[in-house]
Amino acid sequence: MDVIGVIPARYSSTRFEGKVLADINGKPMLQHVWERAKQSLVLDELIIACDDERVFQAAKEFGARVVLTAKGHISGTDRIVEVVNPLDVKVVVNIQGDEPLIHPTMIDRVAQTLLNDKSLFMATIIKKIDDPVLINDPHVVKVVADKNDFALYFSRAPIPFHAANSGVQSPAYYKHIGLYGYTKDFLFTYKNLAVSDLEKIECLEQLRVLKEGYRIKVIETKYDTIGVDTPDDLERLKEYLRENDNKSAQ
Repeated sequence: MDVIGVIPARYSSTRFEGKVLADINGKPMLQHVWERAKQSLVLDELIIACDDERVFQAAKEFGARVVLTAKGHISGTDRIVEVVNPLDVKVVVNIQGDEPLIHPTMIDRVAQTLLNDKSLFMATIIKKIDDPVLINDPHVVKVVADKNDFALYFSRAPIPFHAANSGVQSPAYYKHIGLYGYTKDFLFTYKNLAVSDLEKIECLEQLRVLKEGYRIKVIETKYDTIGVDTPDDLERLKEYLRENDNKSAQ
């Protein structure tokens, strides 16, 4: 296989337990993610990797291929490694189970970028921030990149900092959308990288990659998402969907 997509779906989320099964318009959130990912044009296989029987049964009911993984995994990356270890595949796409608005072209672009450029090990998605309120929201991860579209840093703080005497009136801010692609070989390297102080400080796992000197290619998308980390995020998502349904009906 060239590309496999894996959706790690942990039930016991610290900030919002059971969020992957939260109801959105009559379907669990995980089903929305899976249905959108199924529209990808490049995935040879799509698997949900979960650690809870409730998630396993829900995924089975809506027709997904699902694997029940060990409960002791610290991160979604560890869960993905367990699933893909026995598989012959070139590129693995980590599709977050709490991103119900994920667009299939994000998956396609990340995968194709890695397939087309053998010098790359890892890629992810960014989106220009249109709502200024999000710049200071710690739940929205910001990213700055170099001229070749490689990430320089990820932060929950507003980066770049806008100095009053900078001479720049409206700097561009970009948010990170937590969809990752890796070569299978690098996925195993990533799993074994040491947890850095930066990762602990920001609570951002991808910082261990930058700390160790590896590069992450960033790919800009025009599509926005609403990641669900808290019950408030879920309500914001539902309101967004209601507004867009009303616009469609007009």
